[in-house]
Amino acid sequence: MKVAKPHVAVLPNMGLGHLIPHLELAKRLVVHHGFHVSFLVITTNEPSAAQDRLLCSPHLPPDLHIVRLPPVDVDKIILDNDDVLVLTRLCLITSESFRSLKSVLIDIGKPKALVTDLFATQAFDVCKELSIPAYLYSTTSAAFNAFMLYLPKLDSEVKCEFIDLPEPIQVPGCSPIRTEDLLDELRNRKIDDYKWFLYHVSRLPLASAIFINSWEDLEPMTIKSIKENPLFKQIPLPIPPVYPIGPLIRQEETLSSTTDLECLEWLDKQPPDSVLFLIFGSGGTLSFEQQTELALGLELSQQRFIWAVRKPTDTAGAGAFFHAGEVNENDPNVYLPQGFLKRTHGVGLVVSSWAPQVSVLGHPSTGGFLSHCGWNSVLESIVHGVPMIAWPLYAEQRMNATWLTEDFGIAVKPKMEAGETVIRREEIERVVRMVMEGEEGKVMRSRVKELKESAAKALESESCSYASLSGVVNHWKTALN
Repeated sequence: MKVAKPHVAVLPNMGLGHLIPHLELAKRLVVHHGFHVSFLVITTNEPSAAQDRLLCSPHLPPDLHIVRLPPVDVDKIILDNDDVLVLTRLCLITSESFRSLKSVLIDIGKPKALVTDLFATQAFDVCKELSIPAYLYSTTSAAFNAFMLYLPKLDSEVKCEFIDLPEPIQVPGCSPIRTEDLLDELRNRKIDDYKWFLYHVSRLPLASAIFINSWEDLEPMTIKSIKENPLFKQIPLPIPPVYPIGPLIRQEETLSSTTDLECLEWLDKQPPDSVLFLIFGSGGTLSFEQQTELALGLELSQQRFIWAVRKPTDTAGAGAFFHAGEVNENDPNVYLPQGFLKRTHGVGLVVSSWAPQVSVLGHPSTGGFLSHCGWNSVLESIVHGVPMIAWPLYAEQRMNATWLTEDFGIAVKPKMEAGETVIRREEIERVVRMVMEGEEGKVMRSRVKELKESAAKALESESCSYASLSGVVNHWKTALN
């Protein structure tokens, strides 16, 4: 008689940077641990090209079933899109979507456990009602998780705005966090974005356990502090067990366009470690002025490059967050300096909006990565042994950039001069040359190669991250049956 496979559900929020690592976790549960996984997807009446590509991938294993929640009509819950910030918009959509969550969980047969997302903790309430253990997968660094776990205590003790604190914030197990590196959501405690952020991190102790996308060799002191420091056993509620299970990154991607193939064919013709790859994640955008300076700095550096260029926005940041994966119809000639494409022809390759990031980072010709420092991109760069130029835009990226440069030693961060609002072309030329041909770049490349080996080892059978996840799934297979 055939025994049914244990069934769990995985539920990310709709942000692509959260969707990807949750999908990788789901795939790992199926392929390495013998589970049947229902992958629940928040949908809206607004199409998502990037989401569709991921969920229609031929690489999904047979026992991973995509279950789309009923679509949310965004226009009915967000009356003025221009005034609703990214996190608030995300959380409002999630809350509306979860009106159907109870019935969906019942329809799929009440899974033995549900793994959900940092910005989807509303699911905890539904799981409690149905007696389904709820776990949280936090897809950021251990250091940022320590900061989030500490935030409720900080909120209760600090009366002023955090950015007005005279000293850096000291979180146990972390380097001091400079106030200028804080998330935009934490710079004004009166706005809805801050209230939503605090709401979700305050609910972290309600999870049965927390998975984090990191590993012990990468952040040993922080992980030890989260597990052992007495503070985390009482602020303001004791935290649940924490399991580092990373680095979980995309192992493959579907090359679905002529542009994808063009990038790889172009790389095939370049010398090893000679190409700088520039892309600002799934949602990052630059201002017109900053994009112009970046282009001219690249040109001055005379280094080979592949640049996925997006249409600039009035204000830099997450301008493409809710339109990830869409290819701009505009010709890059329209928003790059006049003559730039002609002058850099043969040295650089410019593509519109998107490029196959995993394939490009894994190519032997790629020698540097100018990145927004989203944690998925950081892990992909480490796993492929590529040093970084840190160019943070939003979310926790400024904190990541500081840790990458000062703690990990695998990135350099361009400097913005006092009184300036953009990084100028001369500074861009300097850091590009530093990473691609300077002695500092060689040191960073050597260090990231060490971390690459550590990352591969962490996921081997019986190694730290593999064993960490195995301990939980073995519990699901026994105690929860």
